[in-house]
Amino acid sequence: MIKHVILWQLSDALSEEDKRGVQMAVKKGLERLPGLIPGLVDVKVSIDPLETSNADIYLDATLTDRSAIDVYQKHPEHLKVSEILSPDVSKTRICMDYEVSDWNAENIFRDK
Repeated sequence: MIKHVILWQLSDALSEEDKRGVQMAVKKGLERLPGLIPGLVDVKVSIDPLETSNADIYLDATLTDRSAIDVYQKHPEHLKVSEILSPDVSKTRICMDYEVSDWNAENIFRDK
């Protein structure tokens, strides 16, 4: 499995109302993609960061394997959502993709 994690900061030029509209559109658009895009297993989007945060939108997607990332990134339905976060709307995008191993993190601390 592959995790695809992105944080976006929205433009300071947007009003709070416009930011909220962008957040909701991105959440709705991304969360409808599992089942439409082959290899995309799950999508979670958070748009209610605590005041201690410096990001406006968080994406946590799970894909079946590395080849699924390419399919996802080029898929027309994904590209439609990506258009919402144009350069005049999103000032920062940070992405990390990583492979999830078979081990369970809870097992590290067991019996210690």
